[in-house]
Amino acid sequence: MKQSWRWKRIAILYLLSLSVFCPLILLSERLKHVVFLGKKEFVEDLPSIKYRRDGETLSVVETEEDEGLKEPDLVVYRDGSKENPNSNISSGFTADLLGKNGTEHKVKEENKQNPQKKLATTSGGKEQSSLTKVQHDQSIRSQPQRVTDEKIKQIRDQVIRAKAYLNLAPPSSNSHLVKELRLRIKELERAVGEATKDSDLSRSALQRMRTMEASLSKASHIYTDCSALVSKLRAMTNRVEEQVRAQKSQATYLVELAGRTTPKGFHCLTMRLTAEYFALQPEEQNFPNQEKLNDGNLYHYAVFSDNVLACAVVVKSTISNAMDPEKIVFHVVTDSLNHPAMLMWFLLNPPGEATIQIQSVEKFEWLAAKYNSTLKKQNSHDSRYTSALNHLRFYLPDVFPQLDKIVLLDHDVVVQRDLSRLWSVDMKGKVNGAVETCQEVEPSFHRMDMFINFSDPMVAERFDAKTCTWAFGMNLFDLHEWRRQNLTAVYHKYLQMGLENPLWKAGSLPLGWVTFYKRTVALDRRWHALGLGYESGVGRSQIERAAVIQYDGVMKPWLEIGISKYKGYWSKHLNYGHPLLQQCNIHE
Repeated sequence: MKQSWRWKRIAILYLLSLSVFCPLILLSERLKHVVFLGKKEFVEDLPSIKYRRDGETLSVVETEEDEGLKEPDLVVYRDGSKENPNSNISSGFTADLLGKNGTEHKVKEENKQNPQKKLATTSGGKEQSSLTKVQHDQSIRSQPQRVTDEKIKQIRDQVIRAKAYLNLAPPSSNSHLVKELRLRIKELERAVGEATKDSDLSRSALQRMRTMEASLSKASHIYTDCSALVSKLRAMTNRVEEQVRAQKSQATYLVELAGRTTPKGFHCLTMRLTAEYFALQPEEQNFPNQEKLNDGNLYHYAVFSDNVLACAVVVKSTISNAMDPEKIVFHVVTDSLNHPAMLMWFLLNPPGEATIQIQSVEKFEWLAAKYNSTLKKQNSHDSRYTSALNHLRFYLPDVFPQLDKIVLLDHDVVVQRDLSRLWSVDMKGKVNGAVETCQEVEPSFHRMDMFINFSDPMVAERFDAKTCTWAFGMNLFDLHEWRRQNLTAVYHKYLQMGLENPLWKAGSLPLGWVTFYKRTVALDRRWHALGLGYESGVGRSQIERAAVIQYDGVMKPWLEIGISKYKGYWSKHLNYGHPLLQQCNIHE
């Protein structure tokens, strides 16, 4: 009995175990299969779900575009209309500008941040938005890239408009729109930076540009008084123009001031040369070939300057390009301060086979007695115009009484060709031979009325404003004819007249025009090229074919303000390895 009961109990337990474990085994096998598939799909396919969906969307767009899908029409609502969903926003910003917080503005900002919230009310809105966005991106990619500055100009115009709107706001206003405009201005100015073309702009700059346009649109709804905005813009324009004029005037003054100064290295050079000169023995202070100074059969050149290195370049460039350097005689006249330095430089650096004479202007006692008092009365703060060296050119027959012809070179010229053929030029009974500067196409173009006051009756009667002008810098003078016509007295008469009435500007150029009026013969333009001392646009071909080039203007090649592209023609005639130049830190 007990044995049968025992087996029954075992059978019951076995069936119970089967009823419990069999479902577990079957379920575990099922779950194992499901987890394996799910894991595989998650690891391998989940990253591609997004792209697969995008691909499906794109294929739909392409299919629909083939069927003629068009971008939704832009609907423009009038302010305050019932159909305009944003008509209440304008009034909200108006209240906000007065210092109140408009609830409509908050609603608009929420709509901007959650665009799907607005689209959820219509069926298919999300799909239409996606299609439009994809189509817009495709159209942007299809446009060619252009390297222009149109976007730059638009951004700067936006900044100007925003500043104009800020000026129209009340001074005490601290409204949301005012803060927004200030923020947009800072963002745009930071985004543009030093960009000069559209390709320099980042994507964030273009986005900020669109944001600024939206802010300006808001402001235009508030400030509807166009006349007030025009007046404000005109006032801003006038103020900026005044600032530009002031800056240009200051820049011009500083450039002219720099042109009148002596570089520190040049002052050092003068002091060292002067010290070395006075250390010489008397017999060592003389130049050779002094018997040639008054020989009329030689080629005589005159240079009046207080700049040692400038004279050095003129002398060296002339001699190095001469076919017969032994026939050249240079007459250099300087002031008493620079006279020892000038002597020492050419004693250390002799002009080869040529002859040189160095004189001080103080040696000409007749000049101080007759004309110095008149020169000092000139109404000019520029010492270059009141200096006796500048006006000494009008006393050439007195300075060189035994010569009949001479070529006068300014100290800012460089000679590039042999000049001996100048002495064979037919002067046709005239006194001065010079290159004309009356053609408007020339960089050195000048008219008589630019420097001479033709509103004065005396000037209008004596001179013709249409008379062709000419250049100082390289001039051939017939001293015999000069003495015969007594032109020094003519010059002195006109100089005195200019001191009594404002007839011409300070300087020797207008005085030269009136003194040698109808007494000048035109030389071939290839003899003399001007305009290297200012931004004249002189071309390389014009420079290289000229016999003499001149750095007329304040940007001399020995100054830091000199034009770099023209400096090489001058600096190549200096040896910057010279010990004195090295000691005075004079370099290219």
